[in-house]
Parts: sequence; structure tokens; C-alpha cells
Amino acid sequence: MIELDGAAGEGGGQILRTALALSMITGRPFRITRIRANRPKPGLMRQHLVAVQAAARVSGATVSHAELGSEQLSFAPGPVVAGDHAFAIGSAGSCTLVLQTLVLALLHADAPSTVRVTGGTHNDMAPPVQFLQRAYAPLLAAMGARVEFRLERYGFYPAGGGTVVAEVTPCAGLTPITLLERGARRAGFAEAFTAGIPPRVGQRELACIGSKMGWDEAQLMPYVLPGEQGPANAVLITLEHEHVTEVFAGFGAKMVRAEAVAGQALKEARDYIGSGAAVGEHLADQLMLPMALAGEGRFTVSTVSRHALTNAEVIGRFLPVDIVFEPGERRSTCVVRGACAGV
Repeated sequence: MIELDGAAGEGGGQILRTALALSMITGRPFRITRIRANRPKPGLMRQHLVAVQAAARVSGATVSHAELGSEQLSFAPGPVVAGDHAFAIGSAGSCTLVLQTLVLALLHADAPSTVRVTGGTHNDMAPPVQFLQRAYAPLLAAMGARVEFRLERYGFYPAGGGTVVAEVTPCAGLTPITLLERGARRAGFAEAFTAGIPPRVGQRELACIGSKMGWDEAQLMPYVLPGEQGPANAVLITLEHEHVTEVFAGFGAKMVRAEAVAGQALKEARDYIGSGAAVGEHLADQLMLPMALAGEGRFTVSTVSRHALTNAEVIGRFLPVDIVFEPGERRSTCVVRGACAGV
């Protein structure tokens, strides 16, 4: 039984999600206390509870204290079982975070799987679906894994109601990759999504991004979604390079100007561009786990967050790998070393 402190390091939900994924993959049970202790509302919120319930169903796990608000949990998995799975968060909690808990484990099943999750598809503090489609899935493919994400309906805070489907094909093992340079830029564009609010909000966001990035109208794409999916607004900046694609997001909120929403995505994009790194802060978080499962890997990253350092610590509790960050002048290099034969 691996003992985890949910208040360690960054102290958020990623500790639980990484533990669930690796427990299913390795078969090692764990117990976690002080779940999300560093958040304003500690304990399991709905999206975290659904991630636990989904992991339990996929692996036939024995679970204790799986209830809303619980600050402790034990999880003892069985074998990962393929199938068609559907999970409803019942709020605007993030579909993408639930899927990221499951997909790497389902690579170890004995048949293809389909997972449908309903809830929020574009949430602050979570990767939007386009991030999974454009940034995450292609890197998994480069490592030999086939995972496809499909967005069937948008869902925003507070209404939720979005739907994302993941199709996972089993994989005998992940191939290590090295990602030190992003390569030449092939494309760059911005998208603004509005639902139930004036379309001019998205147009202002795109105008701001176009001005700062030097992009023309062909690179600025407004989308007006059905009103019942709102009121909501999100803006995405996508930078496609030879070796990696990055997606940066900003999310609208009451009393926040359109230019400020665009500024959220712009700051992350421009910091990434200026660093010269292959991947940005959030993609680094997601790339460490498959690299650890592959047994080794290396990538350059624009920002090493406390979130990433905490994730590396949790991975090291389940897998025989060392994850270190070597600082540089404008970027750092993440190095994964170890032997995960049979994992």
C-alpha cells in the first residue's frame, strides 16, 4: 500500500489523478490523505469523485471513502478491463481531467475501449479538448499509442452539459522519445468561442490577439455556438510546429474584459515562444507520465511549475524512474531515467 499525502507540493487534484492512473497500470494499491488540502474547498469535488468512480469501474477496484468532500481515499485495483464506458460528472467539472486519468490505463487493456464523459469541456485550470486533440494525442502517437479524442458538444461553467469521447487502442508498450526542439512553425491561429453572449466579445478577443501576434484575418476564427450552451466564452491560441503543437487558452468570466481574456492566452503563448522550449508548462505536466511508462525520455520546457515537480514525485512513488529538471538560461530540460520493463 503506497501512502500519499494530498497536501504535498502543489497539493491539488493532480496527485490523485496520477495515483489513480498508475495504480491501475501497476496494480499497486494506494491510500491518500488530505486530498486537495491546498485548495479553497479541500476534498473530493464532483470531477475528482467521477475520476475515482471511473477508475474503479475500469479496473474493478475496491475503494473506500469515495464520496463528495472526502479528504481521504484508499484504492486497490484489479485488472484493467476494456469496454464502452460512460461517465457523467453532473456539473461543469472537467471531462478532460477525467479522461486523462483513464486513457493511459486503457492502453493496457486486452481490447479497444471507448470512454464518453459529460460535463465541462472548456474549464479554467484544466486543458481544453483541443489541447488533448492537437498537443497531447500526437505525442502519444509518436510513442506508439493510438488515442483519439472527439468533441461532441461544448460544455462551459456553470452549466456543463458538454460531451467528449475518447477511443483507446491497446498498446504493447510506449516508445521513448526525445523532444528538445519544437522545430519550424508550420501554422498559428486563434479561435474565439461565444455562446449566449454577443459575438462581438469573441471578435474583440481575436482583434487583440491578431494585433499582438501580427496575424491576418485568415488566422483569426470566430465561432458562435448555440445559445443554450452558454452564457460562455473561451479563446484558444494554437501554435503548430514541426515536432510539437501547443494550445493556450483564456476563459471568459463576469466583469472580465474581452482583452483581458485574450491576454491570458497571449501571455502563455508569448512566454512559450520566447523560451525556445519544445513544450509549455501544461504540456510538460502531461508528458512526464507517458515518458515514465516508456522508461526514459527527455524534453525542454518553458516553465517548471510546482505542479510539475509534485507530479514527478508521485510518479516516482509508483515507477522505478528518476525525473529531474536541469535548469537553463531560458528553458529547462526534463530528463526521465529508469527501466519500466513490463509496465
